[in-house]
Amino acid sequence: MAQIDAFDIIILGAVLIGTLAYFTKGTLWAKPRSASALIGKSNDTSVASIATRSIITKLQDSDRDVVVFYGSQTGTAEDYASRLAKEGHSRFGLKTMVADIEEYDLEDLDTLPEDKVAIFVMATYGEGEPTDNAVSFYEFITGEDPTFSEMEDPEQPLKNLKYVAFGLGNNTYEHYNEVIERLNDALLKLGAKRIGEVGMGDDGTGTMEEDFLSWKEEMWAEFAKHVGIQEREAVYEPAFKVEDKDELTIDDASVYLGEFNKAHLQGTESAPFLPHNPYVAPITSCRELFKSDSRNCLHVEIDLQDSNLKFTTGDHIAVWPQNSDKEVDRFLSVLGLTAKRNDVIHVTPLDPTTKVPFPNPTTYDTVVRYHLEICGVVSRQFLASLAAFAPSDEAKTAITKLGNEKDHFSEVVTSRYLNIAQVLERISSGETWSSVPFSLIIESINHIQPRYYSISSSSYVDKTKPHITVVVESIPTTAEADPLQGVASNYLLDLKYKQEGIKNPRPSAVSYATDGPRGRYAGNKIPVHIRHSNFKLPSNPATPIIMVGPGTGVAPFRGFVIERAAQAAAGVPVGTSVLFFGSRNRTEDFLYSEEWDALGEKLGDKFKLVTAFSRQGPEKVYVQHRLVENAELVNKLLQEGAYFYVCGDASRMAKDVSASLAKIISQQRGIAEEQGEEIVKSMRAQNLYQEDVWS
Repeated sequence: MAQIDAFDIIILGAVLIGTLAYFTKGTLWAKPRSASALIGKSNDTSVASIATRSIITKLQDSDRDVVVFYGSQTGTAEDYASRLAKEGHSRFGLKTMVADIEEYDLEDLDTLPEDKVAIFVMATYGEGEPTDNAVSFYEFITGEDPTFSEMEDPEQPLKNLKYVAFGLGNNTYEHYNEVIERLNDALLKLGAKRIGEVGMGDDGTGTMEEDFLSWKEEMWAEFAKHVGIQEREAVYEPAFKVEDKDELTIDDASVYLGEFNKAHLQGTESAPFLPHNPYVAPITSCRELFKSDSRNCLHVEIDLQDSNLKFTTGDHIAVWPQNSDKEVDRFLSVLGLTAKRNDVIHVTPLDPTTKVPFPNPTTYDTVVRYHLEICGVVSRQFLASLAAFAPSDEAKTAITKLGNEKDHFSEVVTSRYLNIAQVLERISSGETWSSVPFSLIIESINHIQPRYYSISSSSYVDKTKPHITVVVESIPTTAEADPLQGVASNYLLDLKYKQEGIKNPRPSAVSYATDGPRGRYAGNKIPVHIRHSNFKLPSNPATPIIMVGPGTGVAPFRGFVIERAAQAAAGVPVGTSVLFFGSRNRTEDFLYSEEWDALGEKLGDKFKLVTAFSRQGPEKVYVQHRLVENAELVNKLLQEGAYFYVCGDASRMAKDVSASLAKIISQQRGIAEEQGEEIVKSMRAQNLYQEDVWS
């Protein structure tokens, strides 16, 4: 037997001590302390950041009465949360704050004092899912047994919580406003007390803004009665201080000209690439798919090779757009800022709980071009707030009427798809609105958001080069107004023409600053990030799939079929893939028509393409009609365990497809139509029926 020397004993002792330390961590030593216990114990910034994740500490330190949480995907819920906070302060003198729900650990909601109120403004995304920033809280609060910080009353831990709830949803989805409904149920179950009714905005009917406006008036009346406050005359109080920095110019390296953060400003951006730190990706190919003189659809290939970004088939890619030169010029002109467009400004919050939504210092042009949704939907409430700054009595009367009268607003603004600058131009006959505080603009217009596109290629075939399929939006409005043009799609179209060195032939063409801030996007680059999706192929390639994707809804299915063709070529057994594709005309907008035959050759009898061209015959034929025509095949594949996918327009197509499928099942199986509908619902619950749709 070998002898154990002193060194061995030391090593064995160290191992024993380390083992004991590991298994007693958190019980005998290194017990976690509350955030409040850490305050004042250290000057380390990481400690401070831990402390601020307690909403109770935040409310106490900032002396706030009301916190407005938001769960937002496109920025609308964030905008509504901001408006509620501002209105609560201006009309009722409440001390309010807005909070991104992702930035707080809400296990201490049970300790929220009874004199505080929480407002939840929560959007439902996709098929009843919470927005990306609300996932953690939503899973926690709706879980079977959420554990709070003190748990004095395990049955009703939130009995001291008073709350208000408003949801943003789309009734074309089956799980309309499910997030706010489930959140409300969870809070009530945990003992919380709701003030007013649960508000629900419906994007599917285009009434989201009016739903919000009508709900909040009733809610404030209930709120005032419940809390015991009186309304006062509303007076605008800026949330930001906007200072001219005459000592700086756009040539100074410290001035942000559209960069996302300090790393982008310094040209040192690095992974991980996320929504607030996108990757500036080269476009390796951009080609036209339509054979039409009046419409465009682009196939875009993006290179992620140097980014470490990962995607899988069915995911989305987010493209960060900018506003067109024309609309930036119009906006600056109507506010009387054209001469000052390149002046450097510094924006600071006057309220410590408010964040500046872009990096500083910057310029007026940069804020308008890269950070504000100046082409977005106009808020009637925002118009009313501008009346005090109208350039004339006539303009004040006109804008007040628009702000107060829903039908008049709909006739003048909504029906013409006017943006805010176009509205201001019309009602003041071109006179500038130079008295409008720029702080009010920053507070009231949504922060620009990325546009999400389904990836139309397969990660199985190429992990570094996702493709997207983008129809260029240009909708005629009225004879005297410009067409409604998609911000991101026309940005990509302008990139294509500039890359080709030719002028866009469209009379309504718009141009963009495609080289980006300081020329960082030169060479056909765009800022992007990946958003993972649950819209996925079955894990078993042998499972049959049925895909319904008219128009650009075919995008993810191109990726699905490409993947299955590559798997078949590699000797992997694959199931039957049936694709229902629809468009207007076979000769003009049959997307990827040149690819389907080649893919079919690789898949043989495992692939079937069914087309519907709505404007090519005496009657309009859509994908749902073709679905019914192939009822026997569809039912057979479903009984073999097929996954059913729908991608495209939610407002009509997706509903019609769902209804058609229920009828097919009932007729083919000889059961009542109600039973067919229940089977479709069951398929959704089992993830056998998946949708990637938009309104």
